[in-house]
Amino acid sequence: MHVLRRLGAICLGGVFALGQAPFDLWWIAAPALVAILVLVLRDTRAGSAAWTGWLFGVGYFALSMHWIVEPFAVDAAATGWMAPFALVGLASGLALLWASAFWAGRRMSPGPFGIALCWAAIELARAYILTGFPWGLVGYVWAQTPVAQWHAIIGPHGVTLVTLLLAASAAWAISARSFPVLFVTGLVSFNGFIGGMFLYPGSLDRTGFTVRLIQPNAPQHQKWDRDYIPLFFNRQVDFTAQLPKPDLIVWPETAVPNLLENAGPALDVIAEAAAGTPVVLGIQREEDGRYYNSLITLDSAGQVSDLYDKHHLVPFGEYMPAASFFARFNILGLAARAESGYSSGPGPALIDLGPLGTALPLICYEAVFPQDVNGAPQRPAMLLQITNDAWFGVNAGPQQHLTQARLRAIEQRLPMVRVANTGISAMIDPAGTIVEALPLGRAGFLDVPLPPPLKPLLYSRTGDWLALCALIVAFATLFLWKRRKPIDPDPGAA
Repeated sequence: MHVLRRLGAICLGGVFALGQAPFDLWWIAAPALVAILVLVLRDTRAGSAAWTGWLFGVGYFALSMHWIVEPFAVDAAATGWMAPFALVGLASGLALLWASAFWAGRRMSPGPFGIALCWAAIELARAYILTGFPWGLVGYVWAQTPVAQWHAIIGPHGVTLVTLLLAASAAWAISARSFPVLFVTGLVSFNGFIGGMFLYPGSLDRTGFTVRLIQPNAPQHQKWDRDYIPLFFNRQVDFTAQLPKPDLIVWPETAVPNLLENAGPALDVIAEAAAGTPVVLGIQREEDGRYYNSLITLDSAGQVSDLYDKHHLVPFGEYMPAASFFARFNILGLAARAESGYSSGPGPALIDLGPLGTALPLICYEAVFPQDVNGAPQRPAMLLQITNDAWFGVNAGPQQHLTQARLRAIEQRLPMVRVANTGISAMIDPAGTIVEALPLGRAGFLDVPLPPPLKPLLYSRTGDWLALCALIVAFATLFLWKRRKPIDPDPGAA
């Protein structure tokens, strides 16, 4: 029976992963979340509960983040051997965080509520510790449902907290065979769906501006190949030159093959093709021996009017922690231009797009972090993400990245202009709806109307402080209730 419970935990983790893109099977994933909390009730010891949490996490992260092997396959001869270690290391490492939540929650309470609260706290911490990695948060299971609209009120960590508390309530009711509690839990969950529908703003007006999304579809193994560089560059120039002209043209991350200081002729070609239309594009640059992953704006005169350096870098991708140590083993960042990788910019900043208003630029991975988007110096008129998702293949990775971009738009109630090298390029409205998109693995361009921003709601004002305060109150309530009387059924022997 003990072995079967362990096997059940890892299988339930895999089932819960089906709630993430590209599957989006929330109606299968949600019962798996309840089931693991029912299963862990059999673990009366904290150590045993930690094993259950770890196995559940391994199953979840191994399936939902299997795309992590794709970057290592780009240059398989040099880095392919790292792929299985990356997947096993990522899945088992992130699962340790969930294991610690199950351990601490079991120490706190014999029922599921302590685990739910510790789990929500760990998910919040996961967004910040060691530069943060809030990919595949528990609450993202609702991304394709009306519940996603609650991100605008309580944010991603608030949605995760409520999700886990409702799952714990259902697990408690099932174990105690308390059908009234199960009914109330279901009613609250149903109201969450309905409430999300009421938060949806409905049809939106248009700003009158049109944005051109440029998708060159340069596979990563060809992107920097000298034989292919002219093909991809000229493809983007041809798309830029097409008539009628939009109000803004956006190229993807690292779209220009030259460093900025050597890119004068290339920028002149782009400006001529744009014929007076501003162009936002991704480019690399070097300054005092440091390399930056950057975004620039070419104004209507073809001059560089704005420069933004990516500030939230991907560890082991764009830079190497303890670079000198790993260099001994010839392990360098996958996308690094120098031995220690890219340098980070000063932080979030706005760019001025003239009549279109200001935009918050996000380069690739930066759209994963709600706190970074919330950290803009002022409220922009739009979010603008450029990315090179070619690193992550044409399946789960780019689709999960797109989902997180949608959630950032909902949280800020701002339109998101998203341009990706190999897809998915999309215009996303402030309700997270994809207005139009270019599919994965297809070269092309898209002229799409820019939706207007909406009035900001609570999360854009409070950020993650609201979820943190709610967690503190919930922990205090559980502590006081536990001192008053036990609330959990006898889960039985382990």
